[in-house]
Amino acid sequence: MPRKTEIKDYIRTIVDFPHEGIMFRDVTTLFADPRGFRMAVDQLLHPYAGVRFDKVVGLEARGFILGGAVAHQLSAGFVPIRKKGKLPGAVISEDYQLEYGEAVVEIHDDAIEAGEKVLLVDDLLATGGTAEAGIKLVERLGGEIIGCAFVIDLPDLGGRKRLEAMDMDVHTLCTFDGL
Repeated sequence: MPRKTEIKDYIRTIVDFPHEGIMFRDVTTLFADPRGFRMAVDQLLHPYAGVRFDKVVGLEARGFILGGAVAHQLSAGFVPIRKKGKLPGAVISEDYQLEYGEAVVEIHDDAIEAGEKVLLVDDLLATGGTAEAGIKLVERLGGEIIGCAFVIDLPDLGGRKRLEAMDMDVHTLCTFDGL
């Protein structure tokens, strides 16, 4: 078996999941490999060496895995952004558009303090809708997003351009063409 040297080498593609025509980029194979997982966390952090972060925000659900590891390495707090109805306590919500319909994400209303520096982390950047909703939640609480870090970018879906149009610094580890 050839040695895996790039993040892409650890990511499995599942054809026609969750429905026909989709090439699902599965990061669970990356997470399962200790070397690959470590490489991903290190590379997500690399452009932010020397930057102080107060919190890392992870988007549900694979962003929790990455975000927790990144927060640990930064000695920063971790904050989950979850689907509606999953967080106990007082929350604020943000609606966003899906390919077919709408969704809502939430954050605890006391999770970010005004002026805190935040890194947003997730596994995949597709259309950017979920990330944009997460950014809006953090900003509504007074946090400042310093960067947005993702393992995979699907550039054909326009997420990077969407976030960059919001003046966000976007860092990705690899790209896959298509859907």
